[in-house]
Amino acid sequence: MNRFIDTHCHIHSQNYGLDPEVVIDDAKKLGVYRAICVGTDLEDSILAVNFAKNHDNIYSSIGIHPHEAKDYVKEPNKLEAFAGLIGSEKLVAIGECGLDYFYNHSKSEDQKTILRFQLDLAKKHNLPLIFHVREAFDEFWPIFDEYEGLRGVIHSFTASEKVLREIIDRGLYVGLNGIMTFAKNDEQLDMARSVPLDKILLETDAPFLTPVPYRGTIAQLKHVINIADFLAKLRMEPLEQFSKATTENANKLFNL
Repeated sequence: MNRFIDTHCHIHSQNYGLDPEVVIDDAKKLGVYRAICVGTDLEDSILAVNFAKNHDNIYSSIGIHPHEAKDYVKEPNKLEAFAGLIGSEKLVAIGECGLDYFYNHSKSEDQKTILRFQLDLAKKHNLPLIFHVREAFDEFWPIFDEYEGLRGVIHSFTASEKVLREIIDRGLYVGLNGIMTFAKNDEQLDMARSVPLDKILLETDAPFLTPVPYRGTIAQLKHVINIADFLAKLRMEPLEQFSKATTENANKLFNL
């Protein structure tokens, strides 16, 4: 049986909508044997940490999503509490963090402040990062480049060839998910073909971005297999080779 890791999910969320115990069990039976629950604010990060502690082969990442930056930029107590989660059992990364100028739920300067706060934490504690960057790479890269030795993944990659080169040139990984199975833009599919195999991570972003043929339902960990199968065929690579490589990539980046 091929083995897979879902490197980005939110099944710990109170709004997930499915029984996570069943979701985890179903996934394990099919070979999805590890997953990372990704936090999006202080409360959600606490949930992710506690969920990981109580489930075998589930790990956590703590993050303040750029949408939430406005609620933290002038809240030192919240930021201190967030930083206090570092060192939690099975905590493997910081994020999702970054910049999002598509929705602008928080001002750009607030987003940058909270991004730098999390980059400082990652640098101090030698943790990888999970980045959410949407329509903001031109302002993201100058901040990223202020720091040396950062490692991580660009989550939910759908950008251009130029951005892909910038990602790879910086040694970052590329997170691919269900979007690729229903992408209408040929450029997106070309980018999925172009990512070096040793830089791909698989993710569901469950409950979001459910892949074909399950559109209209809640995304589950087991759907990472559908994503892997689609990408392997798209790239004309054997599924066994693709699963082995992406699993090794996840273990390497997150030290699982």
